[in-house]
Amino acid sequence: MTLALSILGILLAAIPAGLFLTNLPLFVLRRSAARLERESQPAVSVLIPARDEQGGIEDCLRTVLASRDVSTEVVVLDDQSTDRTAEIVQALAEKDDRVRCVAGAPLPDGWNGKQFACYQLAETASTDRWLFVDADVRLQPDALRALADYQDANHVDLLSAFPHQQTDTWLEKWLVPMMHVVLLGYLPLRRMRSSTLEAYAAGCGQLFMTNREGYKAAGTHEAIKSSRHDGLKLPRAYRKAGLRTDVVDGTDLASCRMYESTAGVIRGVLKNAHEGIANARLILPFSVLLLGGSVLPVVTLVVSVLTENFWAGLASIVGVVLGHLPRMLSAIQFRQSIFGVVFHSLATLLFVMLQWVAFVMHAMGRSVAWRGRTET
Repeated sequence: MTLALSILGILLAAIPAGLFLTNLPLFVLRRSAARLERESQPAVSVLIPARDEQGGIEDCLRTVLASRDVSTEVVVLDDQSTDRTAEIVQALAEKDDRVRCVAGAPLPDGWNGKQFACYQLAETASTDRWLFVDADVRLQPDALRALADYQDANHVDLLSAFPHQQTDTWLEKWLVPMMHVVLLGYLPLRRMRSSTLEAYAAGCGQLFMTNREGYKAAGTHEAIKSSRHDGLKLPRAYRKAGLRTDVVDGTDLASCRMYESTAGVIRGVLKNAHEGIANARLILPFSVLLLGGSVLPVVTLVVSVLTENFWAGLASIVGVVLGHLPRMLSAIQFRQSIFGVVFHSLATLLFVMLQWVAFVMHAMGRSVAWRGRTET
């Protein structure tokens, strides 16, 4: 029995390991290859929804304003902030005419706060190429040009880049890098890029580049107005309209710290879970795949050692190596902590447990408050 489970663990670990190895070179953005020769600099409107962001909005704006080889305007929407966010942005706007601060309207019924903020921002943009970016993202000077070149070279209507994820607390190191493990371990990038099927929709809500024509054709943010998970739902809206979406590695283009505490990590995972994995269609198969590939080999290894089952132990070691391979490659490529690799099995177990907590919470009609709002 232990040997059979060990072999099952190998099979379940081999699926994401093989796909991860295939996807990784496709995901990494080769800027030199994507660089386009242009007659003039691309113009980009950087659109930033901001709600109570006084601690970081100035740093965000200064990195955008330092962008090279692009013509840039920056529009910040103050989304009913209760702190000094608007005051800080306005002070910068008085010194640099590329910056504008607009006041957000009250949140209408049926809208998520961020989606309504982005919808309003789109109405203010003066260029035809836009970058929706969260206020906690810090851009590198060549980020806008690199993304614009890739978008045009590959004819992408909605391009998403995954910034380098800064992780300080132990739970951040455990759970935040799971985004790369799930994305590259279970989404076939080559097939995604050759198709507009909604099933292959993926993205990172922290950073989206699009154009006016594609945005209108996809139905704007109104198409996902009640969603909290724009990283998944916005690409899905574009694909539903027959438009192309793509995802690339933004490790060298931008950085972001999503959460600043253990409680924040848990709330963040729970907030997005139902629209991701924690729903009736996906939670069971993903639980089997994640636990079977990353946790089961460790369990069978312990049992085989205790029972002195040599062949089961050997098979379990193979399963453990395969199960940890995507996490190890993620740590190397995306500059993540080795701490998360060592405890990958426990991190996966916790991640799956949180998906089930979110699943039960949704079934009970409960939602996690975020930015002082509980709308779903």
